[in-house]
Amino acid sequence: MELHPQTQELLDQMNEVEAPPAWEQPLDELRVNFNELVISLQSPGPQLKRVENRDIPGPHGPIPVRIYWPDEPADGPLPVLVHFHGSGFVVLGLDSHDNACRELSQGANCITVAVNYRKAPEDKFPKPTDDAWAATKWVADNCAELGGDANRIAVCGDSAGGCLATVVAQRATVEEGPNIVFQLLVYPVTDMSDDTDSYRRFADGYNLTADMMRWFMRLYLNTDEEKTNPAAAPIRAADLAGLPPALIITASHDPLLDDGINYGNKLRAAGVPVTHTDYPGQIHGFWNFTGRIDAAYEARNEACAALREAFAMR
Repeated sequence: MELHPQTQELLDQMNEVEAPPAWEQPLDELRVNFNELVISLQSPGPQLKRVENRDIPGPHGPIPVRIYWPDEPADGPLPVLVHFHGSGFVVLGLDSHDNACRELSQGANCITVAVNYRKAPEDKFPKPTDDAWAATKWVADNCAELGGDANRIAVCGDSAGGCLATVVAQRATVEEGPNIVFQLLVYPVTDMSDDTDSYRRFADGYNLTADMMRWFMRLYLNTDEEKTNPAAAPIRAADLAGLPPALIITASHDPLLDDGINYGNKLRAAGVPVTHTDYPGQIHGFWNFTGRIDAAYEARNEACAALREAFAMR
């Protein structure tokens, strides 16, 4: 399968830029560069009437969140989407995914709470997962004040954020709350192994590289033993029965392709309804590249439709 022409053009331009590997760059500069690149590849998001930044309490200190309300009139409490941005557990934040959150909030007619969880290496595993869980519980506890419905909460994330979304959904099922009704997972990290077929096939030249993922994992984890901890690698959970339905979106030319496929298969084997859409000719990150790749809008529209359906069922 060839790359889509739009994606190939973008990738050629990205690969022409001469830069040292991520692990040879000062981390502060790398974070700025990552953020600027992602934002530069986006089209403007909807200009919603109400967007607020807040700090909410967390086990390791305040957690910054950004809350989006849709413009569509509501007859009652709105469903709520808790969003965890992609990051490799190291980079990016609220601004890099502001575009996606605006579109999800408007397109799914839901309140979206974007969580700026702590990043490695300053805050290694399990602190990001602690933040994700604390933020989701805060949303459930404060739904009335937000104008939301505590019985219609979904979790969403791309890449590392997809990992956090799966971990939250698993924990909510085991601990019998909050009530998560849907998982939207965009090329999620579900395993900390790097020996899948997609890691080998798309190791280099497709935006995210296998070596970069290994570097992210080294920064995130404290020990090799944590690679099999289900809170870091949710595919390693012994039992996935009872989890909420999921839409898993993957990119055909992505080292993380098999992470999404394998997790979807394990969910189905446990009786969980799963829709998996693999976007042909696409690379890791395409979900955010709305200014350059039309398939990003296709994926966003699919996600919004799936969220609306899941929220309506409840």
